[in-house]
This record gives sequence, structure tokens and C-alpha cells, in this order.
Amino acid sequence: MTMLLHEATRDRAHRRGDATAVAMGSERLSYAQLELESDRFAQGLLEVGCRPEDRVCLFVPKSPLAVTAMLGSLKAGCVYVPIDLASPAPRLSKIVAASDPSAVALTSSAVPLLDEVIGVLDGLPSVKIVALDSSSGGDRFGVSLAAADLAALPDGAPRVQMSPDDAAHILFTSGSTGEPKGVVISHRNVASFLEWAIAHFGIDESDRLSGHAPLHFDLSTFDVYGALTAGAELHLVPPELGLMPRDLAALIDREQLTQWFSVPSVLSYMANFDAVPDGGFASLRRVIWCGDVLPTPVLRHWMDRIAHVQYTNLYGPTETTIASSHYAVTASPEDETTPIPIGQACAGEELLVLDDDLQPVSPEATGDLYIGGSGLSSGYWRDNAKTNAAFIADPRSPHSDRRLYRTGDRARIGGDGLVYFLGRQDSQIKNRGHRIELGEVEAAANALDSVREAAVVGVASGDFEGTAICCAVVPEDSSMTTSAAVRTSLRKVLPSYMVPTRWLVLPALPTNANGKIDRRRLRELFLEANVPQAVREGRALRRGEAG
Repeated sequence: MTMLLHEATRDRAHRRGDATAVAMGSERLSYAQLELESDRFAQGLLEVGCRPEDRVCLFVPKSPLAVTAMLGSLKAGCVYVPIDLASPAPRLSKIVAASDPSAVALTSSAVPLLDEVIGVLDGLPSVKIVALDSSSGGDRFGVSLAAADLAALPDGAPRVQMSPDDAAHILFTSGSTGEPKGVVISHRNVASFLEWAIAHFGIDESDRLSGHAPLHFDLSTFDVYGALTAGAELHLVPPELGLMPRDLAALIDREQLTQWFSVPSVLSYMANFDAVPDGGFASLRRVIWCGDVLPTPVLRHWMDRIAHVQYTNLYGPTETTIASSHYAVTASPEDETTPIPIGQACAGEELLVLDDDLQPVSPEATGDLYIGGSGLSSGYWRDNAKTNAAFIADPRSPHSDRRLYRTGDRARIGGDGLVYFLGRQDSQIKNRGHRIELGEVEAAANALDSVREAAVVGVASGDFEGTAICCAVVPEDSSMTTSAAVRTSLRKVLPSYMVPTRWLVLPALPTNANGKIDRRRLRELFLEANVPQAVREGRALRRGEAG
């Protein structure tokens, strides 16, 4: 029988209460403490009137406290929505409004951001604020339940009827229309993947797992619930270390991590800065990546230096829950041009490569990649049109309720029977593991008063970012010769990973014979431009040194 995600933690608390559940820096939370505090948070949500299936937005930075709030939301039967505190208020206001939350969990560090969001929305009527620390905006927001009130609640878990098919969380991803899309993930979706992953990787109570991904990013679901379900230790990586390669290497050694899971750009960054010690990371057993293509030279760099580790490539979009396929790399590739397959389907999943008529393509032929199985989300939150466009009836049994997810990826099945990823078929890209709809970036640029017209394309960058976001701008004022003002404006409405890193200011956008923007020509123009300078500007922008 499929368990609810929070039930495994309860079992661990009863059997190994003193064992560390979550750690971050010097902060440690045992399984018993995690159980007690998440129980109290669940009771607090019920106290302020939350009911099963209500949404709870978590304005909580990555921390053991955030994990407590995630579990407590589930115990109350609620659906949590993790908020990216690095995103600008205008974008977050869309997510909060779409979530239609009954409650917001808040820490003091997020008070100014929530204040901005409330300003954009002109209030949050009927939403209860639950403070998780002592100074979480009581005077400003009229907190419904303070941290002291939570601490005073009695021990014990609330009794709430739930089903594994109930939603656990909603993860918002980039949307092509400029509106973020909420992917609804159930307890069963996550539990199905964990059942396969924990057995496949042999994760147990002796493990110490990394938690590198932000908690609003779907990869973190494996980090958090994989560790807690197996009774292992979860070691959250502080956000400020996210792209500091030598500090990440030091953390792996210091915390004696046994599993490292991240997006490929992090592994690339560590390789590029020579932060992978030859013969080092003695405690490490597994290196797993997902979210983008790992360049084969980077994989060779890691495997040649850390030979004792199991290396696995996972593949899967948010809509199919963490990952749908896997491929174990057993030997360092001899040729740096050798592609690494996304492999074969995880248990309970199915990968299909189909043609335009939804028929299987022949081996080695290119087709569109579809996914079926137990990881499929029920769809996009309150958006039937987008759900029906992306989740289609299985053509093999059109009269059943079986569905396939249209990934938008191109793929082929090799002679070895493995699936190979060949790229995107639309305007969606992966950048540092984030899935980005270039249409959302383009919509934000075209909304600026200083811009007459803008177009955004993706160009292979050749560095750790994978695909560079490139923006061509036609300014309203012909005297504008640089993109600095546009970049500054976009940083106010887009998260940093969505801000373009390469720019062209043009008198007009190139068009094709049909009068449409010639995006192929735009890509050529960016390739002809001063790429090294553009890359430097982009990196500086992400560090806050430009614009």
C-alpha cells in the first residue's frame, strides 16, 4: 500500500528518534524533533481554519525549519507551495494569486518580500499568516498564529483523512505566456519514484544525502523525501554556496556525504574550477545528476578523479515527478564526443518515442518523447486548457483513462535499446537546471516601456550554463545603444536565472518571408557577436555586479 509522504518520518521518529534527520551548517534536527515540530505546525494550520486540500504558501528560506513546514502542511492534509524567495515580487504575486492560499507560513527574513507581494496584489484577504519565528511581521500583517503559539500547542499529530492520490505540493514552473504554471504533484507520484530510487540506489540509514536544489525545484523532492523515507541524514546546502565550487567540495568532505545530487551545471562548475580532488571524497558513494545534459568531458573529469563512485544520469520533467529514466555510467567514456543516454524507464514509468501520428518510430529514428506511468502529474493547477494540451490520451488505449505527457523533447531509441535525448522542439530551454520558457522572458522584455520590440532565443553557451538566454532589443529611443537599462528593469520582474546573459540592440528585428521574427537569423547574429564579452557580462549580472 502506498504510504503518505509524512508517514515514513513518523515511523523513523518512533524507532530512531535521536538520529539526525536534517542538517544545515551547525543546525541539526533529529527525527523526534522533526516529528514534534511538524505535528505542531500541522495543528497550527488547523487552528487557523485550514482544511484538507487548502494551499499553504511557504515564505521560508531553505532550512530545517522549511522541511518542518513542508511536513506539517502534509500532516494537516494541505498542499504546500514552496516560494522562491530570490524571485522578484511581481512574479511571486502571480504564483500566490494563482495558488489561492488559505495560509502563508512566514519567517522574519521573508517579511519584506511578502510585504512587496501584498502590495502588488493589493492585499491578501482571508489569508492567515503563521509566523515561524519570533519577529515575523506581527504588527505589519496581523499574524494569526505566532511562533510562541505554535510552541505552546500540545504534542501529538492531528487526525486528518487523506489518500495517496491527494496533492502534496504544487511546483510552479516557467510558462510560455508569461504566467507561471503550477504542476500538481500527489503523494502517490512521489512515493512511486522513491520506492524505485531507494531500492535502486540502495539508500539506507547509513547515508548522508546532499540537498543542493532549492526547495521550490522538483529535484529537492528526491533529496528531502528520499532521505527521510530511508531514515538517512539530509544535509541542506546553503544557497550562498550554490555556485562556489571549492566550498561545495569542502562541504562534501566535511559532512562526509555519501550521495551528491545536483543539476549538471554544478558538476561542470566544480570541474572547471578544479574543485574535484584526485582520489578525494572518500565517503561519497553516488553522484547523480538531472535537469540538463552533462557534457561528456565534465563526466570524464569526475570519473577519472573519483573512480570509486557510482555515476547515474536521471531524466524527467517536473510533470512526471523528479525523474522517469535512468542510466548508470559504469566506465569513463573514451571519446569526449560520446553522448550519454537518458537510458531506460524507471520502474512504473514508460518512455515512448513517437512520430507526428503518435506512432512509434523505428530504431535510431528521431521522434517526439512522451512519458507515461505512475509519475504523471494530474496536470496544471486550475488550467484545463494547458493540461489537455500537454497530457494526451494514450493512443494505444484511447478509451481508457491512461495518459501520456508530451515532453516537448526530441529523442531516439538507439540500437542498444536506450533512449537518447536530442534537444527541445520548442522555445523551452534548460539553464543551470532550471526549465525556462523563453516566451516568459520575451513577454517580460516586451512589457517594458523602453522597449519597442524584443525577441529572446537560446544559444548553446559552451560553458557551465548550458544554453544562454539571448535577448535582442529594439528600443523606443533610438539613442539607446546598450542594454543596461533593460537588464536592470528585467531584474525587477524575473528571477536571476531567467535574466538574459547576452544582448543585442538592433534598429529592427530580422524577419522571414512570412513576416515572422527570424529566430534562426537571431541565433546567427548572437553567434557572430562578441561571445566572450557577453558571457562575462552575464556572469557579472548574476553576481549582481552589472546592470
